[in-house]
Parts: sequence; C-alpha cells; structure tokens
Amino acid sequence: MVYCRLVSQNTIRLKLHIQQFLILLAVITTVASCSRKKNTLINRNFHAVTTEFNTLYNGDVALAEGKEQIVSSFEDNYWEVLPVEKLEFDEDAFLTTKQENPSFAKAEEKAIKAIRKHSMKINGKEVNPQIDEAFMVLGKARYYDQRYVSSLEAFNYILAFYPASNNVQQANIWKAKANIRLDNNEVAIQSLSRLKGRADFKGQDRADATAIMAQAYLNIDSTEAGLALIKEARELTKKNEEKGRYSYIKAQLYERTNDLDSAAIAYDEVIDLNRKIPRKYWINAQLAKILNLDYAVNDTTELWEHIVKIRNNREHRPYLDKVYYTIANHYTKLEMQDSAVALHNRSLRENSNDKYLISRNYLALGEYSFDNAQYQIAGAYYDSTMAQLPERSRERRSINKKRENLNDVIEYELLATRNDSILTVVAMTEPERRAYYEDHITKLKAKAEKDSIAAAVAQVDIKNNEFFKSNQANGAAGNARRDGGTVGQFYFYNTTAAAFGKQAFEKRWGKRKLEDNWRRSTKGNVLDITNLSNQGAEEATAIEGLAAYNIDLYLDAVPTEQKSIDSLKQDRDFAYFQLGLIYKEKFKENELAIDKLERLLTFKPSEGLVLPSKYNLYQLYAETEATAKANAIKTDITSNYADSRYADILNNPNAVLERDSQSPEVLYENAYKAYSTGGYLAALAELDDYIERFYGDPYLPKFELLRARVIGRLDGVEAYKEALNNVALTYPRVDEGKMAQDLIDTAVPQLKFVKFQDEGLSSNFKMLYTFKTSERSQAEALRSNIQAALKAIKENRYRFTIDTYDRETLFLVGHDIVTPQEAERLVNNLANPPQVETEASKKRRAKYKKRKPKPVMVDLFIPITAPAEILSSQNYSSIQIHKNIAAYREAQTN
Repeated sequence: MVYCRLVSQNTIRLKLHIQQFLILLAVITTVASCSRKKNTLINRNFHAVTTEFNTLYNGDVALAEGKEQIVSSFEDNYWEVLPVEKLEFDEDAFLTTKQENPSFAKAEEKAIKAIRKHSMKINGKEVNPQIDEAFMVLGKARYYDQRYVSSLEAFNYILAFYPASNNVQQANIWKAKANIRLDNNEVAIQSLSRLKGRADFKGQDRADATAIMAQAYLNIDSTEAGLALIKEARELTKKNEEKGRYSYIKAQLYERTNDLDSAAIAYDEVIDLNRKIPRKYWINAQLAKILNLDYAVNDTTELWEHIVKIRNNREHRPYLDKVYYTIANHYTKLEMQDSAVALHNRSLRENSNDKYLISRNYLALGEYSFDNAQYQIAGAYYDSTMAQLPERSRERRSINKKRENLNDVIEYELLATRNDSILTVVAMTEPERRAYYEDHITKLKAKAEKDSIAAAVAQVDIKNNEFFKSNQANGAAGNARRDGGTVGQFYFYNTTAAAFGKQAFEKRWGKRKLEDNWRRSTKGNVLDITNLSNQGAEEATAIEGLAAYNIDLYLDAVPTEQKSIDSLKQDRDFAYFQLGLIYKEKFKENELAIDKLERLLTFKPSEGLVLPSKYNLYQLYAETEATAKANAIKTDITSNYADSRYADILNNPNAVLERDSQSPEVLYENAYKAYSTGGYLAALAELDDYIERFYGDPYLPKFELLRARVIGRLDGVEAYKEALNNVALTYPRVDEGKMAQDLIDTAVPQLKFVKFQDEGLSSNFKMLYTFKTSERSQAEALRSNIQAALKAIKENRYRFTIDTYDRETLFLVGHDIVTPQEAERLVNNLANPPQVETEASKKRRAKYKKRKPKPVMVDLFIPITAPAEILSSQNYSSIQIHKNIAAYREAQTN
C-alpha cells in the first residue's frame, strides 16, 4: 500500500514536469514564431495587433490630446480672412528641430517605437499592415509641432514604400499641407490637382483636399480661385463646424472683392447653422453683417432692435467688446458722434484680448478728436493705436506718418492760437484791455471756487464709498441707511469734506471772527498765531494765486514794440499758411485747409504768402466744386499777378509738366550744381534771391538748408552750425528741419577742432598758392602754366585745382603729393626749368660741321616762382573746415 502511494506521487511529479516543459516549449515556440524576419500568419498578426492596440493606440491618444490643445488655444483674427486650418503659424518654425508640445513628442515617440519594434520589411516589402499608420502618426505629430521638413519625410515614406496603403490619399493631403506651410504653394496645388482628378477620390478626403487647395491659392493672392474652391469645400464637407468656417471665409472673400450682397448671403449661411457650430462663428457673422450694411436701404429702427437683442443676450458677454464696437459704428453711420465715442470707450473698458479691435477703437477716437481740432488728444490716441499693431505692418507705418504730421499741426495750431490771442489784445484800446483782463480774472476766481467745491464733493464720495464697503464687509450695510438717505451724505458729517470747505472759505474770505456782518470789508482777517509755523509752502502757492489775479501783470505783458508785434504777426501768418498746406497735402482735409488759408488772407500777410495762398485756394475750390470761387480767384491771379509762374500755370496747365526755367525745382537744381562745383559765392547770391522770392513755397526749406551748407563752406563750422540751427528752429517739422537738427547733433560735434596734426605723421600733402577772390583769372593762368610745365617735365600725375577758402580768398592746390621732400622738389623744378637747345641753334650747328657754334639754350617753360606752402592733407582739411589758416601759419612759424 505504501509502495502504491509512492508510485502515485512519482507519477504526479512526472506529469507536472512534463506539463511545465510543454508550457516552456510552447512559449519558446511562440516567441520564435513572432520573429520580424519570418513572414508567417502568426508573426504578421502578432505584430499588427501589438502595433494597433498597444504602441500606436497610445500615440493616437497623445496626438489627439495635442491637437485639442492647439485648437482650444487658437484665437482666430476675424478682421482678416480666416485660415482654413486652425493652427498658429510661426515663419521661423521650420528652421528648428526642437519639440515644443509634450503630447506631440509622446506621439512621435510611440510612432517611432512601433516602427522600430514591429516593422516587418521582408524582401523589400512591408508586411505589417499597421506600419503605414505609424508613419502617418509620426508625420502628423511633427506637422503639428511645426517641424514641417521632418513631417514631409514621413509622408513621402508612405507614398514611396506603401503604394497600396489606404493612407495614400491622406498622405498626399498632409504632404500638401506641409508644403503650404513651407510656402511651396504651387507644388501643393499641383499635387492636389492630380489627386482631385482621380475618380476614387471622394468623401471627406476630397473636402479636405479642396479646402487646403483653396488656402494655397489664397496664399498666392489668387482670390477668385480660392473663393471657388472654398465654396466647393463647403458643399463637400459633412462636418458642421467646417461648414460654418468655410461659409465665413467665403463671406470674407466676397468682402475682399467688394461684393457685399454675396457676403451678406454667406454670413446668413453661418447664422442659419446656429447651434450646430461654435458660438464665436455665429456672433462674428452677425456683427460682420451689420458692419457691412448699407444704411441707405436698410431699416435702421429694425436694425437697432436686432443689435440690442444681441447685446442683451447673456450668452454674448464674452463678445461685448466687439458688440460695443459695432454699436459705436452704428452711431457713427447715423452721425451721432457723441454716442459713438461713448461706445468706443465702453468697448475699450471690456479689457479685450483682440489687439486689432482695440486699435480700431483708438483709431476711431483719434479721428474724432482730430476732426474736432483736439490735436494733442488725437496724437495720444494714434500712439495707442500703433501700440496695438504689428511693428512692421503697413498700417502702422501709415499711422506713424500721420502722427508725425500731427506734431506739425499741434505746433502750428498752438502758435497760431497763441499769437492770435496776443495780437487781439494788442489791437485793443487801454480800457478794452483792462475790461478784458478783469473778465478773465473773474472767470479764474469762479473756476477756483468751483474746483474747491468739486474737490470737497469728490472727497465725500470717496469716504462714502469706503464707508459702504466697510459696512458691507462686516454685514452691517443695513444700518447705513436713514430715511432713504445715506449716513455721511450731509456735508459736515465728513471731516475731510469739512476741511476742504474751510480751506475754500479761508481762500476767499480769509480768517474771520464768528460775528454779525462778518462779510463787510471793515472786518479784517484774524491772525492765526497757532498756525504760523505751518505756513511755509502755502505762502508760495498763495503768492502764485495772487499773481494770477493781478491785472497789472497782464497789462505789462502786452507787447508794445512794433518789432515784437511784427514778429508775432509774421509767425502767426506763417503758421496759418503751413496749416493750410498740411491739411491740404498731407491730411486731405480740404475744408480745414480752406478755412486756414481764407483766414490768412484776411490778416493781410506779406506778399510772399499772398500768391501761393491764393493759388492753393484755387486748387481747393476746384477740387470741392466751388466753381464760382475758383473762377474768381483764377481771374484775380491772372489779372493782378500776370507775370508770376502761377498765372502761367493757370493760363497753360501744361506748364507744370514742362517745368519752366523759373520753377523752384529747376532753380534749386541749378543752385545745387553751382554749390557742388565750388561756385559758393554764386550759389549764395542765387539762394538769397530765391529765399526772398519763394517765401512760403514748400521748396523754401530746401533753399535754406542748401544755403546753410554754402555758408559752412565759406565761413567755417561755427557759421555752419548757426545756419543749421536757424533751419532747425524755423522748420522743425519738415524733413529739412529734421535733417538740420540731425547734423547739429551728430555731424557738427565730430568737426570740433582739437589741434593741427604733426606734419611728419602724414602720407599725403598739398601745395598751396594763395590768391584773392578777385584774382581768379590769375589763379587760372597759373594753373595753366603749371599744367604745361608738368607736361614738359613729364610729371603728369599731379593735379591742381582752384578751391574757395572764404569769401575773400582762393587757393590753387596741388594734390597727390606723398612727402614734403617730393613737394619741395616739385616747387624747385617749377622754379628752375631745365634748358633745351633752340631749333635755329640746332640747324646752325648742323651746317657748320668743322667749326661747331656754341649751342643756344633756352628754358623749357616759364619759371614759376610764386611762393607755395606745403602742408599735410589733414591740416588742409582742418583749415578749410575751421577757416583758421592764420593760426596754422603762426603755429608753423613758432
């Protein structure tokens, strides 16, 4: 029995060992059978299933998460044509291989793992049907991570090695998308055109390809082709969000072609989708449609009710910034400017993230301020507008240019207003001036009293707000109300308000005793001994306030010297003229330009301003179709100024094109030629004449700047600086004035004289012959003689020029001399010419062969014995710049 039990136990152990061995053998066999090198059914299925439901599944999940992050964070700019795909594009992204999104990094990692561990490429053919899916995940992950070149490699791999894959069409679409991101739009269009030509290319793939192809055409500014394709894509897609997005793009493209009726129909397509699409499409379509409406043919009452309904919908609170902007635009079209301004400001208070919308609000407020002559406020709004626009955008550059021009307007308007006020007072009689300033002082006192009361009331409001907030925080707000009023509303309940009231009382009445008839002048101020030590800073303020009420100070400030009055009038007249030109030429504000020029003529300005003002008024009248006024001023110019170039232009309109010889353009060119060729004195005389002749002409600053340069060449750097400063101060807002100021700030400081250079350190020297300006003919004769002598001794490498030194002195200058010794040798050769035998002497000597006569020798050229100075080129430049040759000669003597 014991024996049987032992046999039974051994049998059991044997069976267990056999079972374990069989399991191990099965595992080994299975593992061996799953090799990627053997093309068996088990191997293919094992790797395909592992790829799809393990590695690749995790990659798909990560890819979906990353895409969702991109879509949710993407902000559309509805002011521009929407892109087909919601993906932020970085122009420099394709230059980097850095991975930015961890989800896409994980997706790429899983795709690469699937390819490395489960790819079964046998005899050059991939037999794992899931590997092409892995390459698609790899390409998409790189695409969304904006590594477009790397993504192209993955898509190209599918097209090259998996021609039978069901992902071929998708690979072509994604390859085209990557090419579009790389700005290879034509390549993408060609590949998508071939793809669309296939009969089996249908469904959502065809819709996607059509939309992507539309994007490529839009990128190359082919709006017509892009519009046709986006309409086709809208009809093909089965996704409601894409229907809404494509309809919105279609509407924007119709707007681009100014087909507003078709755009409204396209926006209606978006609106009709209603809850089937994200609310942002619906609300933006509603607002865009309203902005495009023609108010002349639409019922504004019904439209207003529709706008109010949109505004009052709580669901639209995230879009109130744009809703208020739309309402502001509505008021603008109805010419209700005050309401429009209020709504633009309300839109700004919504703290919008839409920078372009913010810029539209600021720009509208700037234009409103400009139209109302609030130029400084307009400038601030333009600054705020530019802060919201891309730095390199065309619109920003345009607004910046307008902002710079506005600086001119602000300056000239302030100058004109100030001088107008002063000249108005100057024209008054003594009693009229006194009455004028008394009224002014009365208004100042009333304003000061009003400001004091306003400050006290403001403090009451502040304290009340703090009081209510405190009570509300403590749960005691209910105790803060009495008889429908508010605790602390009564003036003397608030200590701060009472203090302000006391201060205002003392400022007006001084310190008075509490007694009957306290307001009488006989009741003097009471000296408050307790506060004497606290009067320090208050006394200065009080004195300043008293100065504002001192009528004698105003009367003494009125200019009485005729020179000062004439200067004020001249500056005022010039400001009006410049304003007229700026409004006309730079802002195209014809009415403002007409107003300024017409007022200028009533001031009886100098003759230099009358004619150009009248001519500009003629142009403005003609442009605004004020025919009668234009004809009247034309007759005035052609009759009373018949010899002027303006009369010639009016009599012969083609004269403008012919550029007659007396036009400022031609005269400026002639003066510049004289300056550039060294004719400084002639150029200066011409410029002085032109500056007087063309006073008020737009070319005047050009003449002035050229004159400053001529003065610099004639009189030196200090005179040059003074002349430039005059241009900069007289024309601070025109290009020439700005250039003059820039030269003062940058170029002139570099011309400062330090000391003369040591002649031994130079490698370039000059020879100097000095003449008076009246001796130019002698200088020319000497230069001819020197040139003939140089030719005779074959020293043609030296050049001699005549340079102006100042208004009284010329230099004949020898150039291209390397050393002082070379210069001395040249001076010696010119003073002692070599001799040659005369032709008669040669013949005589040839005739008498046995008895040769003595040769007759003569100088090769006339000796040049004029004294010459030798100096380095650097020192010559210095004396020309600083006009200090006397100091140089003295330094050389010592």
